Formats: sequence, C-alpha cells, structure tokens
Amino acid sequence: MAKITFITSDNETIVAEADSGSVMELAVANSVSGIDGDCGGVCSCATCHVHVDPDHVSKTGEASEIEADMLELADNYNERSRLCCQIEVSDKLDGVVLHVAN
Repeated sequence: MAKITFITSDNETIVAEADSGSVMELAVANSVSGIDGDCGGVCSCATCHVHVDPDHVSKTGEASEIEADMLELADNYNERSRLCCQIEVSDKLDGVVLHVAN
C-alpha cells in the first residue's frame, strides 16, 4: 500500500492510498483539483501534470521519451514534471509528495 500526498494549486493537501493502478486514477478517485485525466491515461494530454517534490524524484523515476515530449508542451513544465498517468502505484511510492502543476 502506498500513501501519496497531493498538494493542489490552492495549497490543499490530499492524502490518498492505493496498492495498484496509476497515480492519475488515484487522484481522480479522490477528487484532486487540477488532475482531470482527460485522455484516460494514454499519455496524450497533460491534464494530470504534477511536479514531484525534490526529495522524491528518485521514487517516481524519469519520464519516458513519449511522456517528456508531451510535457514539453505543458504549461509550468520543469525538470521535476511528470504526467501522473504514467506513474504506476507501488510500495516504493509510499510517502511521495506531488504538487499539481495545472
């Protein structure tokens, strides 16, 4: 089980738990403001753009080439940007903090 913290653009903190699925699915199921997942998780939009907390970048790993290409088109892109539809929930994500970029 992984406990993931989302911080919205309004500084609302939402802590959610899951043991499978994508981080985007977890965010949508917990009504995290700013995470829409319009494409359903196929990496063809940026409506699940997050910034990984600097202390947790190693937990989420690097973006794939396709994901990086999509992120370069997103507003507020930075070196810690990820599409949370491309991050699979696993035990190693326990405690990760993600800041909603939209």
